[in-house]
Amino acid sequence: MQSPERVVALLSSIHGGSPRALGEDFCGTAAVSRAWVRIVPGGSAVAVDLDAGVLERAAGDARIELVHGDARTATDPARHRADVIFVGNFSIGEIGERPGLVRYLSRARERLDAHGIFVCDTYAGPSSLRVGAVERSHWIEGGARILYVWEQREFDPCTARAVNAMHFRVERDGEIVQSIEDAFVYRWRLWSVPELRDAMAEAGFAATEVVPMQPSADAAEGFIPCVVGRTDPR
Repeated sequence: MQSPERVVALLSSIHGGSPRALGEDFCGTAAVSRAWVRIVPGGSAVAVDLDAGVLERAAGDARIELVHGDARTATDPARHRADVIFVGNFSIGEIGERPGLVRYLSRARERLDAHGIFVCDTYAGPSSLRVGAVERSHWIEGGARILYVWEQREFDPCTARAVNAMHFRVERDGEIVQSIEDAFVYRWRLWSVPELRDAMAEAGFAATEVVPMQPSADAAEGFIPCVVGRTDPR
């Protein structure tokens, strides 16, 4: 599972300077934004999501501006400036068609200040095209174990459309005390690394690159690449 603190360290490292302003699109509970303002001296964040309920998790911190709306259009490039824009948890797949992807990336590039970067993650490798599931377990306080299953339920190689689901079970002393099937179900377009880099180039980014993230339980072979667009060449 991703750690917001590790993501903040990774984003700062990829930027290579002293970034202060973060844009977290498709942010969910804005966990990365909350970690960013806690870790980065003088840090601020703009967190955008369509679900008002999850945004409430980040409410109350003046350093984070919460924007309720569609991340593709809800920000103002003149007002919501950023050094880094991050789209995590494979959320770039919520954009299903290439023209819409290029439009979104163009808008993101307009928001970035000099030497800014756009970063999104995806999952890749041979397992990304197959139907199947992988299970991981995590021990928590009190001796309970959380069993986590990431399932790729459907994948159409002709359209790159996928259906993924996450399931959880809580086990204590060998007994399953809680089970949540289909805790989250995602229907999205799995963009490949070359497709994302090509779309970034069309959107006006001066350079693109690929940076591997830490291995994650969200892909059977643990290949979680970050695809990076830079406003200027390195």
